[in-house]
Amino acid sequence: MAEPENTVINTDVNQKDPSKALVIAVTTRAIFNLEEEHKLYLEKGKEEYARHQQANQDKLLPPGTAFAFIQAVQYVNKKILESNPAERDLFDILVLSNNSPESGVRIINSAKHYGLEISKFCFVSDKDSTQYLKSHGVKLFLSADRTDVCNALRRGVSAALVFQQEVQAPSTPLRVVFDGDAVLFSDETDQVFREQGLEGAVQYERAMEAVPMGEGPLKAFAMHLGKMRKKFSQEKSPIRTYLVTARSGRDMGIRAIKTLREWGLAIDEAFFMDGAPKGPILAQIQPHIFFDDGLHNIQGARNVGVPSAWVP
Repeated sequence: MAEPENTVINTDVNQKDPSKALVIAVTTRAIFNLEEEHKLYLEKGKEEYARHQQANQDKLLPPGTAFAFIQAVQYVNKKILESNPAERDLFDILVLSNNSPESGVRIINSAKHYGLEISKFCFVSDKDSTQYLKSHGVKLFLSADRTDVCNALRRGVSAALVFQQEVQAPSTPLRVVFDGDAVLFSDETDQVFREQGLEGAVQYERAMEAVPMGEGPLKAFAMHLGKMRKKFSQEKSPIRTYLVTARSGRDMGIRAIKTLREWGLAIDEAFFMDGAPKGPILAQIQPHIFFDDGLHNIQGARNVGVPSAWVP
């Protein structure tokens, strides 16, 4: 598939090999706080929005929810290249935007000011910009628009909806937290739970203990992250991954652990919450991003200032 008609290559950044890199696409509203501008767009239309962006093109945009995640990803690249300057298995960040290139100048200026290593800015006027994800080899798509995220998931791309919030930039290394069912794993057990309750789900898990769970929408991204993580010893790794699941460790943890082992996916820490709120443990981990399919868990994470992304 062709490139979007208006792609700006960032010549300040070394371009990555898309066949080797872990490509992450973010929308402008995921990486910057554009809530006021978005409100203007909804209320006054595209032309008024574009005029505002052009008039303010030298005014920096404040960081958004995914901003610290992108910074931490850059830190991982730096560490990988320090250990092997020829390494091509790196993160590659591209911005996908429904802006026109004229109103996108402010976005490019802000990214360059903050030193964000974004290799490409794709300005797409199409309603459905997700049609370009596969051609760029995108492994993870973060957007503040629910329709975008659903379209990306339908196209088989790992995707999540980012909620705008004030985020304290956590320190490195990159810390990523995954929920289990319907995120890393398929939602088969969730379905049993909905139909037969907790007892039915526990019995199902015991019967299926030796059978690995199906793949969830973020498995492909987690696997590539795991591959990068293996380049380092555990002590020196610039990546830390966590599983924080509502499952109980005693009754439903064994199958989850066996599935990860079967996939060859090493997770640094696993927390089986047995239905307890996830907020307190997330506040302790301080991840750069937390992926969950439950809106109540997302809200709990946001309440403790954790950058959250919902997998619908």
